[in-house]
Amino acid sequence: MSNELQFTRLRHLRETDEVRRKNAETVLDVSELVYPIFVTLGSGIKRPIDAMPEQFQMSPDVALKLLEGVHSTGIDKVLLFGLPERKDSIGSSASDADEAVQSTVRQIKHALPDMTVITDVCLCEYTEHGHCGVLTPEGQVDNDATLSLLANAAVSHADAGADIVAPSAMMDGQVAAIRAGLEQSGHSDTQIMGYSAKYASNFYGPFREAAGSTPQFGDRRSYQMAFTQSDEAMLEIEADIAEGADYIMVKPALAYLDVIRRAAETFAGKPLAAYNVSGEYSSIKAAAANGWIDERGAATEVLTAIKRAGADLIITYFAPDAARWLAEQ
Repeated sequence: MSNELQFTRLRHLRETDEVRRKNAETVLDVSELVYPIFVTLGSGIKRPIDAMPEQFQMSPDVALKLLEGVHSTGIDKVLLFGLPERKDSIGSSASDADEAVQSTVRQIKHALPDMTVITDVCLCEYTEHGHCGVLTPEGQVDNDATLSLLANAAVSHADAGADIVAPSAMMDGQVAAIRAGLEQSGHSDTQIMGYSAKYASNFYGPFREAAGSTPQFGDRRSYQMAFTQSDEAMLEIEADIAEGADYIMVKPALAYLDVIRRAAETFAGKPLAAYNVSGEYSSIKAAAANGWIDERGAATEVLTAIKRAGADLIITYFAPDAARWLAEQ
């Protein structure tokens, strides 16, 4: 009939669960997940983090036991943050071979040699003032004076056996300084994951409780990026690549999906990580605890969106749960 409607039945592609799975354009894989954890010296320590349900500050032995369990689910990448025994004005304990990160790295690489160990390289957890670098007499973060301290910390992580060091201080030239330090210390095979586009975000609040890294004065907007910026993010990423970064990163992830997409397209071929940060995690946890949303559904949707935007790796506190959910599909 000439007056019949002509249209395509796209609903056929989503009629049942089986059809939807077969036609999924974006599919999460456990190999893409990186699990971030917080470590402190001692033994038998497992302190709950109030602002991050189901996350803990752990001693190396407890962290290792946890990682042995998650490794069995297919998660083979961990990102370590350290809580030091002592803090000072220059964060000197960041490069202490016996500190929590270095001790945990050694234990992981001994027990789980095929687990990729990534270490966060920054001073905020290690300084009395909570900023990511050393301060001038006027109280400003001294970019250039911080570089050698970051390099020393990275080298100490590599000495312990870290596979990848991840500078997050957002100091200009930090990747170049670390690359030079690694080369000079015989760690030419150690890789660098730059926190290339790290924004001064409101979504970091729970992390600062977890890592004990809240600034004692001011904020970090003079060195972390403003959330208004996208072109600047491309310049930051380009600089990290030129300085020797093996991986690049956008942090946070959920509020910056456009930046992830742009980075993936602009720097195609360079592995791209995205950090699903503490505030993004805790928001879902809080809403689910109140019965407002379905945790599994919302978390899976968010992680899939991050991958769909172009991320090759997703750093997320949901990693153990996501691995279990993927296995159940």
